[in-house]
Amino acid sequence: MATSQSTAATPPQPASSPAQPARKAVRKPVTPRKTGAAPKAIAEPKPAPVKVAAAAPEKEHKAKKPKLVRDSFTIPKDEYAAIDTLKLRTAALSQPAKKSELLRAGLKALAGMSDSALRAALKAVPAIKTGRPKSDK
Repeated sequence: MATSQSTAATPPQPASSPAQPARKAVRKPVTPRKTGAAPKAIAEPKPAPVKVAAAAPEKEHKAKKPKLVRDSFTIPKDEYAAIDTLKLRTAALSQPAKKSELLRAGLKALAGMSDSALRAALKAVPAIKTGRPKSDK
């Protein structure tokens, strides 16, 4: 009888295929989704919030950073050299400045001018041809 029980436990093999051991179905381990949130654990009861008699200081709301814009422009060499001169002057005043800071300070100075002073400042600047300069090769 032992022989009949062992044959009944194993499935019959097809006649055309060689004898191979039966494969077990392997399941992949379940991984949490990459949503940035950790998998939820069993919820533990949270202690009741304790009210404090002293008022907690309010968080300062951080000012949103302004969006920055990258741009390029053409400038005559002598005016570009003036930027370097201004950088040296600001360094001597113990207030070093970058090119972009100098340009932004200049824009603020222009914005604070009256219309007639702005017109006079613009007339002092010669118009130049826009676009990339031709290479001198």
